[in-house]
Amino acid sequence: MRKLVVLSFISLDGVMQAPGGPGEDPTGGFKHEGWVVGYIDDYLLKVMVKQMSKPFELLLGRKTYEIFAAHWPYVNSSEDPFAARINNAKKYVASKTITKLDWNNSELIQGDVWKEIKKLKEQEGPEIQVHGSGNLIQTLLKHDLVDELRLKIFPVTLGIGKRLFADGTIPAGFKLVESEISPSGVIIASYGRAGEVKTGSFGLETPSEAELARRKRLKEEG
Repeated sequence: MRKLVVLSFISLDGVMQAPGGPGEDPTGGFKHEGWVVGYIDDYLLKVMVKQMSKPFELLLGRKTYEIFAAHWPYVNSSEDPFAARINNAKKYVASKTITKLDWNNSELIQGDVWKEIKKLKEQEGPEIQVHGSGNLIQTLLKHDLVDELRLKIFPVTLGIGKRLFADGTIPAGFKLVESEISPSGVIIASYGRAGEVKTGSFGLETPSEAELARRKRLKEEG
């Protein structure tokens, strides 16, 4: 089974909405579009290039697909390290409203979305990357389809906005795969899925029945 990876820019308070610039997604009156731009440096760009250096396919929600399709086909691939990779990648689009896909190598996911995505994961092929697509991510989290989270955590709080971990989030364990910090203070952390949530207690353990019996016997003998 191939890996499904979510790559996301998030604020300290978990917001992922419209990181790239004005007009990207003002839904809900969001007024901070483009909030990552001031933190992007060569170090962070090199990390992003590395994370997209191996073959991959894209899984996108409607809004992110439309944003990407209006931008990436018009970017000069000789001047941008991401353009050729993104334009040439197979693109799966999860949407019930799109009827026509003009961007090359794009395919609409129809039917029960999470079941179709599960089938995609079971096929042979490169890893599946999810960029943006906040609503779609909630479906993926709800059905435990995310194998890895590659997060860029920016030193800013936004207060309102669409969050990475929202209504679809289920209890789940993850392990830190790798981490580093950019000169501008962005925490770059990758987490792999790791079973269920582990719980415990810092309180004193309740003695077993055998231990209670032993203590009673000692008290009686003493």
